[in-house]
Amino acid sequence: MFEFDVVHSPQEDLRIQHNEILRQYLLASDFVFFLAFDVGGSCYLKTYEHTFEFLHNNMRLMTNTFELLHETRKPFVFASSQMSNMSFSTYGRLKALGESYTRALNGIIVKFWNVYGIEHDPAKTHVITDFIMKAQEKRRIDMMTDGTEERQFLYADDCSEALFLLSQSYGGINCNHALHITSYDWVTILDVAKIVAEYFPGTIINPAESKDDVQKGYRNEPDTFILRYWKPRTSLRAGIGRIVDHIIKMPLHDNR
Repeated sequence: MFEFDVVHSPQEDLRIQHNEILRQYLLASDFVFFLAFDVGGSCYLKTYEHTFEFLHNNMRLMTNTFELLHETRKPFVFASSQMSNMSFSTYGRLKALGESYTRALNGIIVKFWNVYGIEHDPAKTHVITDFIMKAQEKRRIDMMTDGTEERQFLYADDCSEALFLLSQSYGGINCNHALHITSYDWVTILDVAKIVAEYFPGTIINPAESKDDVQKGYRNEPDTFILRYWKPRTSLRAGIGRIVDHIIKMPLHDNR
């Protein structure tokens, strides 16, 4: 198995055109998971998604990678988002473009719904990690919204299992169906904060007055077709518990 990630080496940067290292990795691979994207949590998206750098980074990594996937003819999965139909979102429109590339190359499109797990870049943390860090450090969770918006969260291990099963079924999957990788369980952001607070006694939850302005109240409903192949197994409470355990065990210099 090959991993290709800029965090390993500057040479493993999908923004590099005609990257010979990537080409050799693809040629030696049987199947490709195209998961990379310049993205973070809602705070990161609010700050950067309409900037030139955000657009340019994602356009370059997509065009370069899809060009080599076209050249090598390797079967692949492209990680899109349930936000790909939200035209008000630059991130959503970029993912929709990636879906068009994928259809042209006969790849598999999967739509991620708030996949969460261990995160290492404080600038790009998503809501669950953000809440855990705030609760651990300050015993206070200051929220960006009033928390009434609902989301579906999927633990990273369950997501990985879904991707592996889809790769094993490549060629036998009806790609006319949307493949939504999610928990199929709606929960409010305020309830997420309450679950996190249970792990840190005395934690105060401080909702803001503002409403969600990343998805602007838009709500998709996930297609259930993928449940023929796979089902999520990790509850939100169990997944949060695993991340809490990991963060508590981290050396202090690795924390924010």
